[in-house]
Amino acid sequence: MTNLSENIPKGPILKQSGRIIYEVTVQHVGSLTVLRQREATVIFFSNLRKAVDAITAELALNNWPPKVNYTAVYRGVKQRGFYSCDFNVAGARVFRLKVIPCVINPALPRLGIDENPTK
Repeated sequence: MTNLSENIPKGPILKQSGRIIYEVTVQHVGSLTVLRQREATVIFFSNLRKAVDAITAELALNNWPPKVNYTAVYRGVKQRGFYSCDFNVAGARVFRLKVIPCVINPALPRLGIDENPTK
C-alpha cells in the first residue's frame, strides 16, 4: 500500500501576490443632493459576506427595502467586476450602493524601467 503523501512534490507554496478587499460606496444621487450636499461614504471590508451582512443590517435599521442579497452581489462582482443598486423614493433616486473588489498589495511590475545602457 503506497502512502499518498510521498507522491506529492514538496516545493514552496506560492502565495497570492495581492489580497482582495471589497469597497462599499454609498453615493447620494438625484434631486435631493441639491438641498443637502453629502460626500460619498466609502467603507472597506475584507470579506464579501461581512460586507453584504453590514449592508443588509444598515438597510433594515433605516427601513429601506432589502434589495441586496449575497447571491446578487457575488454574481454581479464575478460577471461585471462590480455590483450596483439604486434606491428610490416616490420615483426619485435617493442613493446608489456600489460594491467593487480591490486588490491591495499587488505584485509590482518592472515599473517600465529599462536596463541601464552604459553597462
